[in-house]
Amino acid sequence: MFSHRYRYLFIVLLSLYTFMNTALCNVYYYFKIEIEWYFALLTIVAVTLFTWEGNRLIKPYFRKKFLTPKTKIRFLAFFFLAGNIVALIAATVAVYLFGNLLHGYTWEQNLNPLKLNIIYASLINLFLHLLNAIYFFFREYRRHWKEVEELRQTSTQAKIQLVKSQINPHFLFNNLNVLSGMVIKDNPEANHFIEEFSKVYRYILNNQEKELVELRSELEFIQPYIFLLQKRFDNGLTVSVSIPDHYKIYHVVPAALQMLIENAIKHNVVSRSRPLHIDIHANGNDTLIIKNNLQPRQAVEPSTRIGLQNIRKRYELISGRDVIVKKSEREFEVTIPLLQLN
Repeated sequence: MFSHRYRYLFIVLLSLYTFMNTALCNVYYYFKIEIEWYFALLTIVAVTLFTWEGNRLIKPYFRKKFLTPKTKIRFLAFFFLAGNIVALIAATVAVYLFGNLLHGYTWEQNLNPLKLNIIYASLINLFLHLLNAIYFFFREYRRHWKEVEELRQTSTQAKIQLVKSQINPHFLFNNLNVLSGMVIKDNPEANHFIEEFSKVYRYILNNQEKELVELRSELEFIQPYIFLLQKRFDNGLTVSVSIPDHYKIYHVVPAALQMLIENAIKHNVVSRSRPLHIDIHANGNDTLIIKNNLQPRQAVEPSTRIGLQNIRKRYELISGRDVIVKKSEREFEVTIPLLQLN
């Protein structure tokens, strides 16, 4: 608010309004202050200007020093107290400039003008800080509303992507082909395959409306998903999961692990001669690491660019924490936060 582009116009209008009220109430007559009307007006303008501009100059320091998501009220309180000091200095400087220097008055003669200007400066400072607080909280409201709307849109995209990634023709027909081969061979594992296949879809239907799920549930979902993939790729794919039990009460974005595994398979060669190794483990820092050896495919399916980007955006909006992606010549690594619910 203090940096508004029309602030000088506001300063002039506020000064004129104040001067009109002092003139109508005969303030200078009752307090026996001898000063020309134009010097009186200039004094009010100077006090208003110095108070406004002083607050504008100190605001970046207080924002940097005190403003955090949990200390907004403290920031506004300290900023207001500092503004009072600025207002006191502004009133003193204005009275000294127009009283002592221009009129040659003593400090005794300037005592009443100083008192009046200090009162005016403190009231102006209070008024400006009230406006600033309203403006500050209005901007915070708009920012939070925008984040909620972005999260809603991102969650909707994630639900669509989650369903697409599981019900797309590739995933569905690949698994049905595997199942068909098992049935033809009268393989007793066919029933097991069907059960694991159903668990994957049951998890999707049960959790597609949620923004976070317990890591324990996510890992229970990942096991049948890995089983389906390993039946499809045989010895071409290995997925190792090493997560201590005490981390399983933490929360993650639904199907985040599935999306990252799918992303690794989509962009890398998976074969017996060149097996893809995916490792999922906790690193002891409230995060999970999903890492795979890098062996890029020559022809990669067209990417929707939603998967990894969607996970990053949802973590950012829900928790403010980042998803870290690292890529070297041999490995691709994604680190996702483990969240604790209040």
